[in-house]
Amino acid sequence: MSGRIVSDEGMGQAEPRNEPLNIASPSKVGVPPKKNVWEEFNSVVKETFFSDQPLRHFKDQPKHKKVALFVQGLFPIFQWGRGYNFSKFKGDLIAGLTIASLCIPQDIGYAKLANLPSENGLYSSFVPPLVYAVMGSSRDIAIGPVAVVSLLLGTLLGQVYDPVKEVEQYKRLAYTATFFAGVTQLALGFLRLGFLIDFLSHAAVVGFMGGAAVTIALQQLKGLLGIVNFTKKTDIISVMRSVWSNVHHGWNWETILIGVSFLAFLLATKYIGKKYKKLFWIPAIAPLTSVILSTFFVYITRADKHGVQIVRHLGKGINPPSLDKIFFHGDDLTQGFKIGVVAGLIGLTVHSLIFIS
Repeated sequence: MSGRIVSDEGMGQAEPRNEPLNIASPSKVGVPPKKNVWEEFNSVVKETFFSDQPLRHFKDQPKHKKVALFVQGLFPIFQWGRGYNFSKFKGDLIAGLTIASLCIPQDIGYAKLANLPSENGLYSSFVPPLVYAVMGSSRDIAIGPVAVVSLLLGTLLGQVYDPVKEVEQYKRLAYTATFFAGVTQLALGFLRLGFLIDFLSHAAVVGFMGGAAVTIALQQLKGLLGIVNFTKKTDIISVMRSVWSNVHHGWNWETILIGVSFLAFLLATKYIGKKYKKLFWIPAIAPLTSVILSTFFVYITRADKHGVQIVRHLGKGINPPSLDKIFFHGDDLTQGFKIGVVAGLIGLTVHSLIFIS
């Protein structure tokens, strides 16, 4: 084949020769050493349960250093507390007062969802954060009762004991269930089973959050409409049947007026806080403000004499020890254990939604 091309005008132009490219042969990829069944199983366990290598800080450390690291791991306050200062304290104080203004009315409502006295909701709102401040490490989780678990407890406990006719048995079963809920979450943490949350798909998370929101909103119709004889079931059909069957004699217009007015107040303050960032404190104090104002209006108008339900008496002092009220034998132990395990798993799921939603 000629190495030149001649054009129509007769002028020749050199053409590059078609020489084969010298492509280097690809380097060989090393094959990992073959593992037996036990080594493969051990590798999977380490990757699943100890992917963060929690013991790497202890390697090649003197004994006293290992003890200090262990204490810091169990109580992170000894680690971040060294750099704590007055500036951080002021921020935490403002945040604490803001959250408290929300938690006081919110946790009273959560206690009502669980059919428990209001003081139990208040006890649960300030004791867990104090413990978590010492032993916790996440800045994104709010520790305390949540609406989903409260509603779940009220529903499951109500299937065993009537919260009105069998008050003491109901409370004891509630103490038993919450005890085993704590044991369940302690076991999940000790056994490092948090990876189970990774198996929840985004669709399941969205569906769970949406379903929980609808269920909780339907349960609030009892208080918003002032209905006394309300269904104990949580499905939509039963709730709506209970609402419309009480429309003539069960609804209380004073309760509806108060509820709708302060609901509009809360929505308005939320809108103001979103539109004007400097007024973020207005929606923060709105829940406690609504509680104070509604209490004042109910008191001066004596609306409780006209069917408006109020919290009434709140127990004073610190909650007494309740270990002796927990069922440790019999069928009640079994029921409390089952309810507690379910509540513990749901509680873990709810708090994990913060990171995976």
